[in-house]
Amino acid sequence: MAKKTSIGGQALIEGIMMRGPKNTCMAVRTPTGEIVTEEAPTKGQDRAKILKLPIIRGIFNMIDSLSSGYKYLMRSAELSGLDAEEERLKQERGKRWYDGLVDKLLMPVATVLALGLALVLFFWLPMQLWNWLGGAFPGLMAHHNLRAIFEGVFRILVFITYVWATSKMKDIRRTYMYHGAEHKTIFCYEAGLPLTVENVRKQSRFHPRCGTSFTILVLLVSIIFTMFIRVNTVWLRMLIKLPMIPLIVGVGYELIKLAGRKDNVLTRIISAPGIALQHLTVFEPEDDMIECAITAMEKVIPEDGSDVW
Repeated sequence: MAKKTSIGGQALIEGIMMRGPKNTCMAVRTPTGEIVTEEAPTKGQDRAKILKLPIIRGIFNMIDSLSSGYKYLMRSAELSGLDAEEERLKQERGKRWYDGLVDKLLMPVATVLALGLALVLFFWLPMQLWNWLGGAFPGLMAHHNLRAIFEGVFRILVFITYVWATSKMKDIRRTYMYHGAEHKTIFCYEAGLPLTVENVRKQSRFHPRCGTSFTILVLLVSIIFTMFIRVNTVWLRMLIKLPMIPLIVGVGYELIKLAGRKDNVLTRIISAPGIALQHLTVFEPEDDMIECAITAMEKVIPEDGSDVW
């Protein structure tokens, strides 16, 4: 029987993570061809009721998704042999005096640089570009709604460019293929069909409740919120915009949740931008990728049907 499920997933390095209401499971293909699984209770089950209210729940669910997603991604790198390959290359090259220092500093430095780059590209640059345009055409500075649209479209173009560029990388493309396996497996389960490679392969790879769709929805929602900011000074706009991010994320979460639960004209409109962008982030998987997704999915389906909306 067809149904809608709250189970979601994430593509990993040579594997899939599925997150159910009670249990989370990672299934990774090792270099020997074996599928290794690791399970853990899903985060947030014991969260206070007030933190499960609409809007608020989206903020905390995103935090949980980011933290657990990063953990499983790093673990999949170990299981898939990626870390072992890097270590082998280091041994062939020979140990250098600064290798240990680099290993310790790489992640915090990379995190700081990534956050700095995100602030520049998604906050400072679009705001500053509009001010530069305002210098050439002073009348523009009074059009706050037009400014919000300009900044929002610029952010979306930056995001699409990033996604397109990463989709051209061989290793990232394989991850995007696992992304397709994740979507197809969830669709197969929602269709009420047995989870077999043959049944999963027939499903669509574009799912309305997807991280890509969530990101693009957040960027679109931010345009509406930005329209209420009536100052032109860049640092002041950033100071006002940053505290609004949790609220924007919460609204985006509710929209993506609605799109996953219902199928009507409104939800199709909500899903349309994300579905279009998934052409760059979700590719047709190979059968062994589908096997990983099925393995992870079967581990997180609750017997009491608590995942069904």
